[in-house]
Amino acid sequence: MNFNGLNNNESLAIASNPFIADGHDHGRCQRKALAAAKSLCQQRGTRLTALRQRVFELVWSSHSPVKAYDLLEQLKPDHPSAAPTSVYRALEFLLDHALIHRLQSLNAYIGCGTPGRLHHGQFLICQRCGTVAELPDGDLRKQIGHRAGEIGFRIEIETVEISGICANCQG
Repeated sequence: MNFNGLNNNESLAIASNPFIADGHDHGRCQRKALAAAKSLCQQRGTRLTALRQRVFELVWSSHSPVKAYDLLEQLKPDHPSAAPTSVYRALEFLLDHALIHRLQSLNAYIGCGTPGRLHHGQFLICQRCGTVAELPDGDLRKQIGHRAGEIGFRIEIETVEISGICANCQG
């Protein structure tokens, strides 16, 4: 078991597949993610302030990515003084602690299914419903690293984003 009560090969997403519509208990995903974030911050001696926690909760409100300015609008009712800089600072904190991911192609953020450790991720992004699945595939990571090394390329940031249509939207 790791720090958040999950087996080392288990992620926060139920069955690692948020594309499953029927029977998916997203509230369970959210509760596990928040518990993991609180535990991680406590272990690291950092603070998950009220604003950081609320931004985290909003990012985890679904398996669809969310943009920073959408987060700001959702924060306004409870945090009227929230400004773009405060949202970006909260997002930076969450990114630095590997609690969320930034999807470059969408300029948006998504909860991390394997929080607390910096890792390379692969993401399947449904073009119709916007749902995103994280695929932490170590074999693919090794292949990319090996091929990059063969040509003398040093990888600094690796995020693979694959767009397509999920099974729910195909049917």
